[in-house]
Amino acid sequence: MPSWPAVLAMIDTSAVAAAMRGSTWLYPVVEVVHIVGLSVLVGSVAMFDLRVLGFGRAVGVQAAGSMLLPWSAISLLAIVPAGLLLFSAHPKELALNQVFQLKLLLIALAGMNALSFHLGVYRTAATWHASAPPLAQVQAAASLGLWIGVISCGRFLAYT
Repeated sequence: MPSWPAVLAMIDTSAVAAAMRGSTWLYPVVEVVHIVGLSVLVGSVAMFDLRVLGFGRAVGVQAAGSMLLPWSAISLLAIVPAGLLLFSAHPKELALNQVFQLKLLLIALAGMNALSFHLGVYRTAATWHASAPPLAQVQAAASLGLWIGVISCGRFLAYT
């Protein structure tokens, strides 16, 4: 099994990486796809989290989830490949960048939080009447904070 530096070197010397670095338009177009996908993901997740926190009570939590959460799942089809392509352009630098490492950690925590929420407390959403249980509200607030952190790290990458 190759070492992590060897994997980074393979990515760095790949045809995809060369194309990402060598084309005038490819990197910015992929970046736009990544940002639009992230906007859809975070927008739908944020609206759902705000509903769990008690905003927009005219729409039930399950109805909000049915409307919004498919968009977050679909957006991953744009975000993940675009993110991998962006990474391929500068893998060695990004792998060592602490802001990038923090971004990946926050994404992992947001994913684990979402998985925990949907496998746990959300399964009882049909019984939520006036408001979501405290655990659901804590997880929704954590989700908002984590995604704000991911966005912030993504933006800070341009300056670190």
